[in-house]
Amino acid sequence: MFTLDIPGYNRLVIEHFVSDFSGTLAEDGILLPGVREKLNELSKIMQIHIVTSDTFGKAKNELAGVSCRLHMLEGPDHTRQKEEYIVNLGAGGVVSLGNGNNDVRMLRASRLGIAVCLKEGYSVEAMEAAQIAVRSPIDAIDLFIFPNRLIATLRK
Repeated sequence: MFTLDIPGYNRLVIEHFVSDFSGTLAEDGILLPGVREKLNELSKIMQIHIVTSDTFGKAKNELAGVSCRLHMLEGPDHTRQKEEYIVNLGAGGVVSLGNGNNDVRMLRASRLGIAVCLKEGYSVEAMEAAQIAVRSPIDAIDLFIFPNRLIATLRK
């Protein structure tokens, strides 16, 4: 569990890190270099969940060796399914990471939403739903490994 008091922002108590896969942790279905190691490091602090439509069909293989729970979305309305996943975990203890329109409700439902901008970009709606925007998933994970970065971004 991750706990941090942020001046003017209140206390964060985070048990779950929930992330999209395609365009968030991976580009063209391939996990970005260094992400596997960072996720495993973060898994010592909180539970990792990857919630994905698996656009490229590579998530399971790419996440082999990562200490995480992989949840494959099925059927229509993945946006709603992602939000429900967050709510079922207990939204107040969740940080989420995403980039697309189908991540907006997940980002809004979480205690802390982080938008990431990789090569496919991020939607304006995802950016507006998040409290933080980062350049890479490693930058997002490092906010919890180096919590003074999180304080510097969110304090008022």
